[in-house]
Order: sequence, then structure tokens, then C-alpha cells
Amino acid sequence: MIFLSVPSDYMPMAIMFVVSIGFVLTTIFVTHLIGPKRKSDVKLDTFECGIEPQGNSRIPFSIKYFLVAILFVLFDVEVIFMYPWAVNFLELGMYGFIEMILFISLFMLGFLYIVRKGALKWE
Repeated sequence: MIFLSVPSDYMPMAIMFVVSIGFVLTTIFVTHLIGPKRKSDVKLDTFECGIEPQGNSRIPFSIKYFLVAILFVLFDVEVIFMYPWAVNFLELGMYGFIEMILFISLFMLGFLYIVRKGALKWE
């Protein structure tokens, strides 16, 4: 059976999108209008747990921290996909097993690429 979608099928999504964007813009605009406008040097000063700020906060540091964090999130999310497979292992049968072997192979291929590029090496 062929299911054809018509533009009216997407109307609820369009309405939800318009309402959500409208809510965000209205909230930003209204809070800006009715919010307090008492500015002073003390309120505009940076607050760091009661410690007086010293020097410049724009200290350069290695991009490795960001790289490791992003790689952790990437591989952590990929591992999360293995949980539903493990729960439904018997129901998926051989097809599910082959699919997971393919998934793990691509997962390991990406990991080996990262290791070969030296992304996890610290100098």
C-alpha cells in the first residue's frame, strides 16, 4: 500500500513550530520590556564566588580538551545504541546480529581513525 503525503499532513508540525518560535520571541521581548533596568557598576561587575577578578579571562589553552570532550560525547552516544540491541538480542535474530556487527565494525573503524590521527595523544 502506498501512502502519499499531502501538505495538510504537515500542518500540525507547522503550527507547533510557529507557536514555539512565537513563544520564545514573545518571552524575550516581554521580559526585556518589564524587567528591571537599574544598572550599576556593582551589578555589571563579574562575580566569581566572592573572589575579585584578576587579569584577563581569555587565557589560551590547548584544543585537546575540547577534542577529547567531543570525542567522548560522540562515542558515548554510539555506545548507547548498543543497549536496545542487547535487550532485544533474541528477538532480532541473525539479522539483528549482522546489523550490530556492521555497527560495531564502523564504530571501531572510526575509533582506529582517531587513534591513527593522534587525537588522543597528549604532549
